[in-house]
Amino acid sequence: MEKAIYITSLDMERLRSLFDDPGLLQQRPYLRELEQKINWAVEVLPAEIPPDIITMNSTARLIDLATDEEMTLTLVYPDQANIGEGRISVLAPIGTAMLGCREGETIEWEMPDGTQTMKIGRILHQPEAAGESL
Repeated sequence: MEKAIYITSLDMERLRSLFDDPGLLQQRPYLRELEQKINWAVEVLPAEIPPDIITMNSTARLIDLATDEEMTLTLVYPDQANIGEGRISVLAPIGTAMLGCREGETIEWEMPDGTQTMKIGRILHQPEAAGESL
């Protein structure tokens, strides 16, 4: 059974708008993955989201379970993505996997060379916990 994931109502609204964006047509397989994930997510008000959950614009430290390598990523909308700056699109497989997950959870996603597995080590910044309205 899948673990529950939580997404704020504001993020949910913004994420659903991506499905109608004609500029994202080439990313249709990734949009389908995202749509499946948010369709079974628990929607909560931004003020009610626990501070240990990755929301949009959250920054988290992830640990590669195969190599123990750590990376810090910020989950962003596609137009803000810049992997060189650690900003990963919610449409990237790792971004979709991160969305709505909790500190300490293990996430998995498919790569061309197999399944990638990482642990969410620590959430360094969550906009809702910081009192930011985005």
